[in-house]
Amino acid sequence: MELLNDEIKTKIYEIRDTKVMLDSDLAKLYQVETKRINEAVKNNIDKFPSDFVFYLTKDEEENLKSKFSTSSWGGRRKSIKAFTEQGVYMLATILKSKIATEVTINIMRTFTKMREFALNYKDVVIELQNMKEELKSTKENGEQNSHHIKTAFELLSQILDDTTSTDKNLIGFRPDKKG
Repeated sequence: MELLNDEIKTKIYEIRDTKVMLDSDLAKLYQVETKRINEAVKNNIDKFPSDFVFYLTKDEEENLKSKFSTSSWGGRRKSIKAFTEQGVYMLATILKSKIATEVTINIMRTFTKMREFALNYKDVVIELQNMKEELKSTKENGEQNSHHIKTAFELLSQILDDTTSTDKNLIGFRPDKKG
């Protein structure tokens, strides 16, 4: 089994303006049952303040489920827990398995890469927003608008080139293959 950066990225959601991972997704990654995650938190509640883990509201759960065409959650009895980056790390220290350690290292690297990406391209996003505002105010000037659009596409192409040239070997979890 190979666990790559892109696979983990799909399990990181933004809820309440915070990047989080859900208990069920972490359980799959750590190869344990979700109830094992919940027991670990319950037995070590002092290690999980509200900025490490929180329960999703019904509205947040519905909003999240609506983003998927089919739900595999099938009627959970307990509320969904969302773990922040710090909560994921704390969970790994409690689970204390080799898989939990290796997966957490990969998750931390993914969070770091996402943060670096956001910081690196913050200026590009600001520039695109400024261009959008200029386009709104200069609708009559077609030539200037064409120039702005061309510049925007050049910036987006640069971002795509940068992201595809990332060394994927640095990020990933590959258990030793035996046999």
